[in-house]
Amino acid sequence: MYNKLQYISQGETIEEQLRNIHQALDAGCEWVQMRFKNQTTQNRLTLAEAVKLLCDEYQVKFIVNDDLHLAQQIEADGVHLGLTDTKIDEARAILGAEKIIGGTANTFEDIQNHVKNGCDYIGLGPFRFTATKEKLSPILGLSGYFDILQRLKKDKIEIPVYAIGGITLRDVNPLMETGIHGIAVSGIITESDEKEKLIQQLNEKLYANIIV
Repeated sequence: MYNKLQYISQGETIEEQLRNIHQALDAGCEWVQMRFKNQTTQNRLTLAEAVKLLCDEYQVKFIVNDDLHLAQQIEADGVHLGLTDTKIDEARAILGAEKIIGGTANTFEDIQNHVKNGCDYIGLGPFRFTATKEKLSPILGLSGYFDILQRLKKDKIEIPVYAIGGITLRDVNPLMETGIHGIAVSGIITESDEKEKLIQQLNEKLYANIIV
């Protein structure tokens, strides 16, 4: 099963991105989603190649945000696709059965469609307002997650669901109680002065009810 904590990279330059990702890996992150918007194709490729080497070194999952062909080109572990990006079934046809394909969702119907088309996990959100998104879908809040997860359970739809969007440490316990699988975060890790401690605290909460 997939790691419960996913780090979505931040940084305006290749150097910033690499520094943030490297620090997150040093602090214990085991899943990186490279998000590098509004960049040239060459810059995205340069960053992706460097991140791929890093993730291979640390033996962690590496997926590319939005850019299906870049994910294929550098042989990343997979891709995460937004609601307006390449369709999940098209991505599956290109990447094959072994690669991870995640999909953004804001509603129960979004998840239904993703599952039908062969998605591996869902990034459901936003939980609350986040400055990292330019065009934000309606805020879900705890009640939104609870309602959607209950509908999934009722319809016997099983897929790992990650909460996303402005999540803080104190949000993790109540979010996990809604039935989500994990969280995908960016700013909370990027901006932390004690990344290792924070990631340890996040993981303790995320895995609190797991019996080993």
